[in-house]
Amino acid sequence: MTTTAVRNDGPAAVTPAPTVGGHVRNYLSRVRGGDVGALPAVLGLIVLCTVFAVMRPSSFLSAGNFANLFTQGAAVTLIAMGLVFVLLLGEIDLSAGFASGVCAAVLANVVTVLGHPWWVAVLAAVATGLVIGTSLGLLVAKIGIPSFVVTLAGFLAFQGIVLMLVKDGTNISVRDETLVAIANRNLAPTLGWALAALAVIGYGAVQLLRHRNRVARGLITDPIAVLALRIGGLAVILGTAVYVLNLERSRNVLVVSLKGVPIVVPVIAVLLIIWTFVLQRTSYGRHIYAVGGNREAARRAGIGVDRIRISVFVICSAMAAIGGIVAASRANSVDPNTGGSNVLLYAVGAAVIGGTSLFGGKGRVLDAVLGGAVVAVIENGMGLMGYSAGVKYVVTGVVLLLAASVDALSRRRAAATGTR
Repeated sequence: MTTTAVRNDGPAAVTPAPTVGGHVRNYLSRVRGGDVGALPAVLGLIVLCTVFAVMRPSSFLSAGNFANLFTQGAAVTLIAMGLVFVLLLGEIDLSAGFASGVCAAVLANVVTVLGHPWWVAVLAAVATGLVIGTSLGLLVAKIGIPSFVVTLAGFLAFQGIVLMLVKDGTNISVRDETLVAIANRNLAPTLGWALAALAVIGYGAVQLLRHRNRVARGLITDPIAVLALRIGGLAVILGTAVYVLNLERSRNVLVVSLKGVPIVVPVIAVLLIIWTFVLQRTSYGRHIYAVGGNREAARRAGIGVDRIRISVFVICSAMAAIGGIVAASRANSVDPNTGGSNVLLYAVGAAVIGGTSLFGGKGRVLDAVLGGAVVAVIENGMGLMGYSAGVKYVVTGVVLLLAASVDALSRRRAAATGTR
């Protein structure tokens, strides 16, 4: 008996075109399932800015204060960007604050005491950060000492090293014009507009290229209207920011003109783009998420877990070095308190408030920027309202606790709905 195969030459299934309504429903479904992302940080930032704008409109909404927010939170944000990598593995680095202080002290000694050029001092500071990160990573990954203990020891030891580098309490001035310009000078207004336009064009090109590639492979993608909204939203935000920052902020224009985007802003933006690309578009970044999600499964999949663990501490300390350079630039000097006081607490708080999980496996470098903005707005706004440092600490602590609570509850929700 002969069996005849039946072929079905009918049309292949076509992926339905995505709609804006479907995109919104999917997003709300993810939020209900516990995937809130940076939504709490964004909403918190909007609420805080609204409150301070209502309470102190003339001071908080001024162009000068807007520029001050960027320079005020720059060092903490940069350190927080490095901490994101460590937190993604479920580890912690308590030494990041004073590590930035050590690197800043090296910078000041090389450029001021030894008289070397600024670029030699910067290389020395970053190299110091790399050595610190490698040492911490080796102790954690190879010796097996918990990161809490290793970095707590580093916190104490680096504080002593800072004291020794600044000669037991003296102040080392940083007068090099290039270094001082990092946190105290501004771009020309036309250059600010050019960089904003370049950022929008680049972001739009990446979004459209990604959309085209997904369509070509038959994958579900976001509607064109949503992409246009993202690109347009970025253009509005950057355009507004550049316009405000290009306003004259000097109280006496005859003496000095003060306008333009602070130089530290494109520095943070470039590092944000680089590290976002590393995490989201490279195998190394995928390995970090894999190790943070399930270390043993990652090991069985052939990922070099120890190598990944060492590398995140290296990145964290290198970013701490850059944060220390910015802090030294803003203060025009280095002293025993550089990298100390509330720097570490604010940096960890910025990463967590922005949406990076303390449990590992979830977070983005953008979270550190958003969280750093929240911390800067709290400190700045409450200072304008005349509140004491004690009240600022309490409010920042409450915000951090709320962010950690949202993280814990969202993970519980995600586990209950099976979305993780």
